[in-house]
Amino acid sequence: MPITAPTPRRALLALAAALALPGAAFAQAYPSKPITIVIPYAAGGTTDTLARVMQEPLQKQLGVNVVIDNKPGGSAMLGTRLVARAPADGYTLLMPNNALAISPHVAKDAGFTPNDFAPISMVSLQPMVMVTNPGVPAQSVQQLIDYAKANPNKIEYATSGAASFGHLATELFMRRSGVTMTHIPYKGQGPITQALLTGEVKLQISTTSAQMNQFVKEGKLRMLGVASLQPSALAPGVEPIANTLKGYQAEVWFGLLAPAGTPKDVVARLNDAIVKVLQLPDVKAKFELSGAATVPTTPEQFAARIAEESVAWAKVVKDANIKAE
Repeated sequence: MPITAPTPRRALLALAAALALPGAAFAQAYPSKPITIVIPYAAGGTTDTLARVMQEPLQKQLGVNVVIDNKPGGSAMLGTRLVARAPADGYTLLMPNNALAISPHVAKDAGFTPNDFAPISMVSLQPMVMVTNPGVPAQSVQQLIDYAKANPNKIEYATSGAASFGHLATELFMRRSGVTMTHIPYKGQGPITQALLTGEVKLQISTTSAQMNQFVKEGKLRMLGVASLQPSALAPGVEPIANTLKGYQAEVWFGLLAPAGTPKDVVARLNDAIVKVLQLPDVKAKFELSGAATVPTTPEQFAARIAEESVAWAKVVKDANIKAE
């Protein structure tokens, strides 16, 4: 019997059956509507700034609108919970920082764990830096340690609040070095900078900024070390704290995640688009202006980083008995 060509009806039935298959067929159709990136912080902060730098080029890569939705509240836990409970279809994403790995350890009511998300790619990395008021008689990390040991609790250090990343990074420094300093929390970097300039507080471990770098150049602040294992282009000429305290590392990362269960093909499509965007010279330049370096990764690399930090910072939280405000 001769083989006949399929009728239009048969062809339509075959197409319908193919579209009903999960995986590849779904990924081919993705994305077909706007994608929302939830920022768990208020507009104007670093996370929000970096997301908006990526917004337009991501739209070009994906062929759909990308909407930035700021959902601040609860120390970033409000927006994070919203995405954890969103449909796992690749249309609602989260752009958090290290708080994703830390919050479940400091807040019993966090309402999520890193396992509630599918990592897509790290976006950027910002090493913390140690800055002091020039009145502190120390020109290096070792001299700072020596002075602090000779004057226990006499150095006041500033953070943006209990359980903030700066608080954890400073606690880690104290435990590694054997010094004790006095914690003074503030509401935001503005008041902290003013307190550092006047000598109201003597030290801060935080991310750097153009303003901070300018104060260092003018001699109004002193930068003693950077909290990356290797020298950082974001803090030129500054030695790693790890040169004095072996292995000391405190870097703020930002990344993109989807709800757990998002199809792997969709995660791969998003990763491909983000990696291409982060390699654009214009995007790299704008990130650097915000004190950040573009750091694209595979989903697996990002997942490993989150898992490692969750374990490491959980120990700091437990040892220092840190609780969220």
